[in-house]
Amino acid sequence: MTNGWIILDKPIGLGSTQAVAAVKRNLRQAGLGKAKVGHGGTLDPLASGILPIAVGEATKLCGRMLDASKEYAFTIRFGSETDTLDLEGSVIAESVVRPTLAALHAILPRFTGPIEQVPPAYSALMVDGQRAYDRARAGEAVELKARAVTVHALDILAHGEEPVEEVTLVAHVSKGTYIRSLARDIARALGTVGHVTMLRRLRAGPFGLDHAISLDKLNDVGKGAPLENVILPLEAGLVDIPALDLDPEQARAVRQGRVLAGLPFHDGLYWARHGRVPVALVELSGGSLIVVRGFNL
Repeated sequence: MTNGWIILDKPIGLGSTQAVAAVKRNLRQAGLGKAKVGHGGTLDPLASGILPIAVGEATKLCGRMLDASKEYAFTIRFGSETDTLDLEGSVIAESVVRPTLAALHAILPRFTGPIEQVPPAYSALMVDGQRAYDRARAGEAVELKARAVTVHALDILAHGEEPVEEVTLVAHVSKGTYIRSLARDIARALGTVGHVTMLRRLRAGPFGLDHAISLDKLNDVGKGAPLENVILPLEAGLVDIPALDLDPEQARAVRQGRVLAGLPFHDGLYWARHGRVPVALVELSGGSLIVVRGFNL
């Protein structure tokens, strides 16, 4: 059975579900059979960049990847706001105001740290049993509640001459942060309006662009290229938490879901291993180890 991570540098125009289907298809064409495949965080078709795709037992870690912080580069074009807050939508507001570079630098601290933001009406959030974007496309006025998110860092990457027509920022954000909403709110705080014209995910959890492969390289696997060229081990998704080494008897107990007591380690989340083989994601509390997710490896 195939287990691990394929970190796709998703091209613009490809949906996250289509990317998962491409992995399944290439594994099947490579003669590796039917594998369980899932992704670790939706990336809009108009966005490019890091899409972690879990295969086999690594799918048990998709929830952790969804909860992980992300890093994005994005460009805000000032002067018009669209209903989707990106290039796809229709213009709903315009302004002749363009910010100065000094104003941009001054405003960014207001959007760093814990903030409240209203998600875009065109989002996958559920509203009374329906996706918000389905309601918005049907012409409904969608009103979503503000949510608490955290922007860990927000910096200017590139900008044009003043007055600034567009600016490219890099944001390191918590789960649930909408970059389109962040762009909208920054533009409005500058006394103008704006929308996102470029969005690229640079990092998701422990995975960065240095781990990523192109769609062409993924498709090579279906044509006979070695899978080792594109897949990372399951534990690559666990590098942000400490490993806990088990002896054979402890590993057997953990695989059976039994609680281990009297372990001399600090409380917290660990990944337990026997030798080099991951055994389980475990929680340690008061010296007792409880299995969170077991791996069948």
